[in-house]
Amino acid sequence: MQKIVKNYIEEVLEKDVVLEKPKDITLGHFATPVAFSLAKELKKSPMIIANELALKFEESEMFEKVEAVKGFINFKLSSLFLQKLCEESLSLGENYAKQENANEKILLEYVSANPTGPLHIGHARGAIAGDTLARIGRHLGYDITTEYYVNDAGAQMDLLGLSLALAGKESILKQEVEYPEKYYRGDYLFDIAQDVEKEFGTDIFNDESRYLELADFAKNKVLEIIKKDMADIGIEFDNYVSEKSLYSSWEKTKEVLEKNGSLYEKDEKIWIKSTQFGDDVDRVVVRDNKIPTYLAGDIIYHKNKYDRAYDRYINIWGADHHGYITRVKAAIEFLGNDSSKLEVLLSQMVQLLKGGEPYKMSKRAGNVILMSDISQEIGSDALRFVFLTKKSDTHLEFDLDILKNQDSSNPVFYINYAYARINQVFKKANLTFDDVVGESFDGLNQDAINLVYESLLLPSILQEAFLKRDMQKVTDYLNSIASSVHKFYNDYKIIDSEEQNKYLKVLSLVALTIKVTLNLLGIKAKEIM
Repeated sequence: MQKIVKNYIEEVLEKDVVLEKPKDITLGHFATPVAFSLAKELKKSPMIIANELALKFEESEMFEKVEAVKGFINFKLSSLFLQKLCEESLSLGENYAKQENANEKILLEYVSANPTGPLHIGHARGAIAGDTLARIGRHLGYDITTEYYVNDAGAQMDLLGLSLALAGKESILKQEVEYPEKYYRGDYLFDIAQDVEKEFGTDIFNDESRYLELADFAKNKVLEIIKKDMADIGIEFDNYVSEKSLYSSWEKTKEVLEKNGSLYEKDEKIWIKSTQFGDDVDRVVVRDNKIPTYLAGDIIYHKNKYDRAYDRYINIWGADHHGYITRVKAAIEFLGNDSSKLEVLLSQMVQLLKGGEPYKMSKRAGNVILMSDISQEIGSDALRFVFLTKKSDTHLEFDLDILKNQDSSNPVFYINYAYARINQVFKKANLTFDDVVGESFDGLNQDAINLVYESLLLPSILQEAFLKRDMQKVTDYLNSIASSVHKFYNDYKIIDSEEQNKYLKVLSLVALTIKVTLNLLGIKAKEIM
């Protein structure tokens, strides 16, 4: 709708315009400040220019009223125009707001947590943000591939093997175990130890030469846990890429870096000149023991990404990786690629409350709050929604008890109740959505017109949310439209009123909007509550 209106205004005025939505809808559905940008060129006051330009729309069927106010031009959409758009949208069903090819291939990497334990609640934020970004992007016509980078190389894998051996000794062999200061802990390791016993017997727990074998076994089991936990909240990946498998490409990658003069040796280590691209210090890529660093793995991985020739690369990382961005982008440039094609979105940690008090960590989880525990407690829908109510790079705090409430304090309940309420109204009227699709909006009151207008904003809301990588715009939109539904329901008699079928047609569009939007957030709208 917004794009159609903007294009039409530009065609009439023969000028590019900025189209805004006034905060006060009584002023109009859209407004443009174009008169201010023309004042110097035309040597007239913006108010005179706005008055002159407004006259050009006197015969337009798109607008009920166009008026100049203090230099702005305000546009109030006609019921006939909104009726036409409403019918087009209803005919699309769940493809409403769906767009065709956006001509951009995107590789979206997110979560990529070390496969050393189940996902904790911090991982959940990036997981839900990434999955929702992919869902909305695909709906808008972008060709998006989702990817999980499995960090299955390095010291953390050695530690995983040791931790599993210790868990086996303690829980199965009943040995006295002295745990080192740093090790992985949690009941999941005891469960995996039982699987080890079935697969290999118990001797492996005491054989240090087989700890890497233990680590590999544990990694695969943990990945199974991670995949199940994500599937439980509606998240699946197109690709899983193993860090360990990429190291065979290190020598070829190093040759490219050397050819571009980006490496040097010092203190028996190999360094990359990342300061040339804004890093605070150069970074080690090969240790003095000749083993490549974690950064080397990321360099190989990003070369692998660029070799697959996407138009854009998006990484969602934890906020603690902020300092890592510059060195990775430096390596991308040294590899002869365009680092501006890489976007890194940072995901801040989450503060959980329960009854106003900090949520206690699970003994089963070791020293973290498991994502699976929270999704089981409040449900996948509530978990997904609340994690999208703030932009990922901002602090998020929420109370689990509120998300269990069956009232307006719980945003998921509030939005679903609006959708279920509309379905209940149709049931009481003994009509279906199809029964009212041909109704005219002629003579429809302004509150109903505004409900239609608000529903038809969905395509522009999705576009803005995707381009700004800000899913909060979508949750805010759903809260707003649910509020409008509840207010309309309380302010107007619908069943058996003279306007009944007109109102029902309006509500059918609102219901479709809520259903489609919730689906794009990975949430199934509830028909009955």
